Amino acid sequence: MELRPHIEKFSRRLAEVEAALSDPRVFASAKRAQDLSREYSRLKDLVATAAAYTKARADLDQNRALLRSEPPDSELGQLAKDDIARLEAEEDRLARALQYGILPPNPADSRNTIIEIRAGAGGQESALFAADLFRMYTRYAEAHGWKSETLDSSPSDLGGFKEIVFAVSGTDVYKRLKFESGVHRVQRVPATEAQGRVHTSTATVAVLPEAEEVDIELKPDEIEITVCRASGPGGQGVNTTDSAVQITHKPSGLTVRCADQRSQLKNKARALTVLRSRLLEQKVAEENAKYAAQRKAQVGTGERSEKIRTYNFPQNRVTDHRIELTLYNLQSVVEGDLDPVIDRLLAHDLDQRLRMAQD
Repeated sequence: MELRPHIEKFSRRLAEVEAALSDPRVFASAKRAQDLSREYSRLKDLVATAAAYTKARADLDQNRALLRSEPPDSELGQLAKDDIARLEAEEDRLARALQYGILPPNPADSRNTIIEIRAGAGGQESALFAADLFRMYTRYAEAHGWKSETLDSSPSDLGGFKEIVFAVSGTDVYKRLKFESGVHRVQRVPATEAQGRVHTSTATVAVLPEAEEVDIELKPDEIEITVCRASGPGGQGVNTTDSAVQITHKPSGLTVRCADQRSQLKNKARALTVLRSRLLEQKVAEENAKYAAQRKAQVGTGERSEKIRTYNFPQNRVTDHRIELTLYNLQSVVEGDLDPVIDRLLAHDLDQRLRMAQD
């Protein structure tokens, strides 16, 4: 794909957005100003990426010319070969980043994210696996400089979670985590297994872009708010005051509970955010259903009933079933090193979207 016309387009649009943001009248609309600010940040990154891409290509041309003029086994020739290998990988990485910029951005990609993990089949082992997934995602968030905050949890007897809901905030959180939605399967010998047999258990993960008030309007007569005493870990102050908040959305029947903050007001605000996010997910799913035929080519549908990944401990294997990716570094993955999986999912998604855009 020839990227130069697109690079020039990024630069022109960046100048236009920069000029628009310098006009005080833009800030009369908070949403307009926010949208332009997000576009400016995105375009600024793309223009910087384009500059790095252009330099990498120029350096490649120089090294290839040097290699043609020098014997391959000479010191200069060997240095040129080493640089060419490094620069080709860099050129490919930067080209992919620019190709993402060509496609219409998903507005949700830059949003903070709410993740819900629930134990599935497998009893206590499933709850322990849910805790492992929670730890995996929080470590991944920490490695990327993101902030994670637990909103609600239901611990199991052996230290796992029947359910845990937490928020992750930072740059491109939803973009990198959105493909984690689905059924995760673990195959290992449980701590409670006396015979040493391998068991299969599951946990479901739902990844929701954090909804804003402008996305979903919650009318006071459509919600029912109740407060109650929090339970589980959290300290004496949490457990002896009516700080937990439960909100029911009457039209949909959705119920959200937040109890991990000492403040009832903070729990209420968080519960409303989670409720909006779940309602936004429903709205988006309904819209996407209209384009089911197109979505068959995408990386999974995000449906929770879909088995997306297997973690096989005896074989030290992680398999993502959507893109037929198998890695033999399970321990590093469960410790939070998810980039080798997520990068491949993003690359596959990009290929599919580019193909659909050209059809």
